Amino acid sequence: MKIQWLGHSAFRLEESTGTAIVTDPYNNDVGFEMPAQTADAVTLSNPQKDHTSLKHIKGNPEIIKSLGAFEVKGIHVQSIRSYAHAGKKRGENIIYKFRIDGVEVCHLGNIGEECNIRIVESVMPVNVLLIPVGGGLMTIDAAEAREYVDKIMPDIVIPMHYKTKDSALDIDKVNEFLELFDEEDIVYCNSDTIYFDRSDFDGEKTKVIVLEKQSL
Repeated sequence: MKIQWLGHSAFRLEESTGTAIVTDPYNNDVGFEMPAQTADAVTLSNPQKDHTSLKHIKGNPEIIKSLGAFEVKGIHVQSIRSYAHAGKKRGENIIYKFRIDGVEVCHLGNIGEECNIRIVESVMPVNVLLIPVGGGLMTIDAAEAREYVDKIMPDIVIPMHYKTKDSALDIDKVNEFLELFDEEDIVYCNSDTIYFDRSDFDGEKTKVIVLEKQSL
């Protein structure tokens, strides 16, 4: 399977068959433009504009924005209720769990809810965890994200929703999250794309992979 970081909380998740799902497409409020995409489905974690902008998604994809279980041309999608920062005051957030080529991928969306046993048990097991780390008014910060990592115990963590050089949002940089891990457990990719196979995961130790968003 292929994971491509499109910036902010948006990813393109692609199965070996070519079936693709895009998560949380954003608008220009984040400070940069979302690259145009084609997809079989789009998942939306919450109603904020930086997670629901569909204008850059071409074709006629299935839009998934509710709780339940879904099947997208062989990709299984499960959605789980959670909340943004400050609980119900900020509204609901949907966590998405994907099974792609036998790999369990979890996208925590715009989650701001403190780590708890309900969420952990709902999403496990996880091979690849896509997690917001920038804090601010809506999502968990670096320390809270680290607690999710410790409890969920994924093989791979890919941070998202943090301040980059062209970001206009008042959120933290990724460095604060990375400082909570041993340097030997962090991999910096000179690419926005990475490939995984089910055999890549040994369950021994969590690795943090930092993808690099490519400019348009």
